[in-house]
Amino acid sequence: MDCQFKTFEKLLDTHKVNYQQRQDFFGFYNLTMGRKYNLTMPEIHRELNDEFCRITGVSDIYLEEKQISNKIALELYHQLKPDVLISSDPFNMALRLSIAGNIMDYGALTDFDIHKTIDKVLNSDFAIDHSIQLKQAIQKAKKIVYLGDNAGEIVFDKMLIELMLHPNVNYVVRGAAVLNDATREDAKFVGMDVVADVIDNGSKVPSTVLSTCSPDFLKIYNEADLIISKGQGNFEGLMYENDPRIFFLLMVKCDVVAELVGVEKGNFVVFNNSNNL
Repeated sequence: MDCQFKTFEKLLDTHKVNYQQRQDFFGFYNLTMGRKYNLTMPEIHRELNDEFCRITGVSDIYLEEKQISNKIALELYHQLKPDVLISSDPFNMALRLSIAGNIMDYGALTDFDIHKTIDKVLNSDFAIDHSIQLKQAIQKAKKIVYLGDNAGEIVFDKMLIELMLHPNVNYVVRGAAVLNDATREDAKFVGMDVVADVIDNGSKVPSTVLSTCSPDFLKIYNEADLIISKGQGNFEGLMYENDPRIFFLLMVKCDVVAELVGVEKGNFVVFNNSNNL
């Protein structure tokens, strides 16, 4: 909870929130934390995000950061794509870069270094490595749903989708702006619509919590042969679904998730959900 508190403290400073607004928000924050056993962590994020927007009058609290993240990631995409194509295993390198992109998360981190993370992921073993099973599942699947996470990060997902060479991929963004999660606008800006069918999940939760998603999304989700779930937010929403179609791709960014998965904080994971928690 400390990292979440610090995240909103920084947001209050960034948006120059006055003393009374600050007091109002932290009063709501404390009430919400008191209900935490009745809410999932993504639902808590939604509640806090909505209240912050209401108090400040800001509809997209990370708009500038998302735009900067998308531009930085696109620059890296053009720098790294040639290296991926000539590597000994282009799919594996693209997979690693996709997971490295998960560091671009203002909802969980107040500061990050994408260049340092890329270097680390390219020179580290996955703490849990079901990447071979993932590649096989991609080859067998007729319909794939790829659940996106953060702005900026989605550029690296785009590269992985290009290397997957699959004709039927639905790339999923949030139904509305929440934290720095990707929306349709972000997907269009980075050209995701060129390599996949972009849809949204109809939800403002910074995750994929199926009970909050739209019927249109759920129809596509239920028809998929393979679900690629990107990032810690989507993991938190789907980790107890007991669905063998799901592969989680993420960097573990908090102690609670590290304990659940059985790895160290900061580790990189490719984890098939048939190996139940």
